[in-house]
Amino acid sequence: MSVVIVIPARHASTRYPGKPLVELRGASGQARSLIRRSWDAAMSVPGIDQVIVATDDDRIRDHAEGFGAQVAMTSPDCRNGTERCAEAVAALATTPEIVVNLQGDAPLTPAWFVEDLVAGLRAAPKAQVATPVLRCTGRMRADLIDDRHAGRVGGTTAVFGHDGRALYFSKEVVPFVPDAIADDAPSPVFHHVGVYAYRPEALAEYATWPEGVLERLEGLEQLRFLERGRHMLCVEVEARGRQFWELNNPQDVSRLESMMSEMGME
Repeated sequence: MSVVIVIPARHASTRYPGKPLVELRGASGQARSLIRRSWDAAMSVPGIDQVIVATDDDRIRDHAEGFGAQVAMTSPDCRNGTERCAEAVAALATTPEIVVNLQGDAPLTPAWFVEDLVAGLRAAPKAQVATPVLRCTGRMRADLIDDRHAGRVGGTTAVFGHDGRALYFSKEVVPFVPDAIADDAPSPVFHHVGVYAYRPEALAEYATWPEGVLERLEGLEQLRFLERGRHMLCVEVEARGRQFWELNNPQDVSRLESMMSEMGME
């Protein structure tokens, strides 16, 4: 049963134009583009049959093909990465069992996040979509709050039920926690990791729906599934000592480079 990873990437980002081609320096000082590092992360996942960069930009296509990536050219009218994944998958000769959307701004995604995500979706036949969540430490929660106070769009948080079914996602830090939490202590806040696993039928259906109200307000594509009442599973993953952050703003470049240096990532 096949699993395909699609990495959606667009040049015309509202918050950070040209983001996929921004270079990040690792522990050795070697510079690689964000899209290259995301592709490297995808290629490191065991059990994946195909990795595709999906873009509407010739610069990203040329750059990605230059380091050996398979590229699918998609419409500039795609409103988000999920729609871009749907278009790329629709063009495949064979429909895969599961499609993974590894967003191009999350190069620190460990391979086991994707492995656990695929296993979680396979084990939950009622779920149509799955996405990983990472329990925040007190320090990570404080960083998210600092970003919001500074007017920056930082990470996204997730709220889900006892069975893992997603209830809501927000760029605000939810749920509200009234008490202080030590830096290294676990908190009840979960950071949403920007990866999705879809059953292909759900992915195709998504592309036919108009943008949802909550999706538009929060700027979070996954809310379209929730607004349509679809079953989305949150799969808790373990950091195993790895740091995780997404590149959302120009200020995040130094943060990611510092994390890569600390973790010894080239």
